[in-house]
Amino acid sequence: MTAVAPSPSTAYRRLQPGQISKLMIAHRDGSGSRVVYTTDALIEAPNWTGDGRALIYNNDGRLFRISVDGGEGPHLISTAPLENLNNDHCLSPDGATIYLSANDGQLYAVPVGGGTAVQISTPKDQKRRFRHYLHGVSPDGRSLVYVGLEKTAAGQTVTNIYSQPVAGGDDRQLTDGSWPVDGPEYSADGNWIYFNSEQTARRAGDAQIFRMGIDGSGVEQLTDDARVNWFPHMSPDGQTVVYLSFPEATIGHPADKQVIVRTMTPDGTPLIDIDSFCGGQGTINVNSWSPDSAQFAYVAYPFERLDPA
Repeated sequence: MTAVAPSPSTAYRRLQPGQISKLMIAHRDGSGSRVVYTTDALIEAPNWTGDGRALIYNNDGRLFRISVDGGEGPHLISTAPLENLNNDHCLSPDGATIYLSANDGQLYAVPVGGGTAVQISTPKDQKRRFRHYLHGVSPDGRSLVYVGLEKTAAGQTVTNIYSQPVAGGDDRQLTDGSWPVDGPEYSADGNWIYFNSEQTARRAGDAQIFRMGIDGSGVEQLTDDARVNWFPHMSPDGQTVVYLSFPEATIGHPADKQVIVRTMTPDGTPLIDIDSFCGGQGTINVNSWSPDSAQFAYVAYPFERLDPA
C-alpha cells in the first residue's frame, strides 16, 4: 500500500482512543455482512462506483478509493488544490464525475479519477452566511439536490432543501425553513426527493423520514417511531430504502451512538434491521448502494483493537 501524506488540515473530527473505523458491506436482505477495510483513521461516507468495483470515501478532508474486496487501495483521489472536503459527496449516474461539498461551504465537481475541482454552486450574499451541503444527483444526471444552511440576523440556524443544475446556475428552494431538514436525495425514478425532517417532531431533534415531489409539493411522512431517523438512500432499482436510525432523543446526527441501519420500502413499509453498532456521523451520510442494488456500504466505529497487519 502506498503511503499517503497527511492532509495539511487539522480541523477534522478524529476517532477516540481505542476506536477504529470499519468499512462494511451488507446485502440488502441483511445477510453476508463483511468487513472491507479497517483502520485507526476516521473514514466516512462511502459511495459505490458506477462500475461496481470500488468504494469512495473521505478521510481528513480528502477522497480515497478502495476496491470492494479491500485488496487494492486505499488510493488518494486528487482534488488539489482543494483539500478541505466534508463528508457529503455523490457520483453522477454515468460514474464519471464526483460532486462534493467543501468546508468553505461551496459545491464542486471533479472527475472520478481525480483532477482540478470546479466550483458549481452560486455564491450567496455574505450576510446570509450560506453553506451548501450536497446529497443527491437526479437519475438523468441533470440536477443536484442539497441542504442550504444559513444564519439569520438573530443568530438562528435555518436549513432548507434546494435543487440546482449540475453545471451550476440558479437554484430552487423547495422547503420553507419552518423546521430542520437534511439528507435530500432523488428517488430512482426521479419523481421524489427523500429526506429527513423535524416537521412532526414531538421534541427537538425528533427527525423522521419524508418524501416530496421534486418541486417541493406533496410532502408525505414515511417513518413515525420513537427513534430518530436520518439519511434515506434508495437502491438504484427503486425497491428498497436504507436509512440510519439513532436512539430516542438524539439531537442532530452525532458520532458514537448505538445506531441501527434499517431498510424499508419506498412507501415506508418496514423491512428489516440490517446491523446495530457504534456509529452515526459518517456511517451512511451519502448513497452507498451497489449499481446492481444487491448490496450497500457503511462505516462502523467500534471500540476495539485493530488487527495487526
